[in-house]
Amino acid sequence: MRVLVQRASEASVLINHEERKEIGAGLVVLVGIEGEDSEEDVNWLVSKVSSLRIFGDEKGKMNLSLEDINGELLIISQFTLHASTKKGNRPSYIKAAKPEVAIPLYNYFIEQCEKQFPAKVKTGKFGADMKVSLVNDGPVTIWIDSKNRE
Repeated sequence: MRVLVQRASEASVLINHEERKEIGAGLVVLVGIEGEDSEEDVNWLVSKVSSLRIFGDEKGKMNLSLEDINGELLIISQFTLHASTKKGNRPSYIKAAKPEVAIPLYNYFIEQCEKQFPAKVKTGKFGADMKVSLVNDGPVTIWIDSKNRE
């Protein structure tokens, strides 16, 4: 499982051209799920994301977590995080999980985040047409892969 975490001063997602969800200061988390991923991968990533110290303290040093700043989360499913570009010019998504695997793990990821940050989590919709907007604060963008824990 992979996540791409972006520190944002504000962000939103427009789902199927009609439903908009917005956050203030916090994190945009793009979630990519592989076929072999499990709840263990989710638990490890949620723990990692929730404790990332990437927000500025009073001296401007990245020393504060999402919880420390009372920030929000915008979680978006993103199967293209598993794109392979080794051959040709058209990416292959063969490693991305099929919906019957990905949807339950995506929902479990959201549930675990909601347990840590009640009323602070907004989400996109799995498989929907989404337009994501954000002001990347810093910019700070971090890629975390649960298969590379060492």
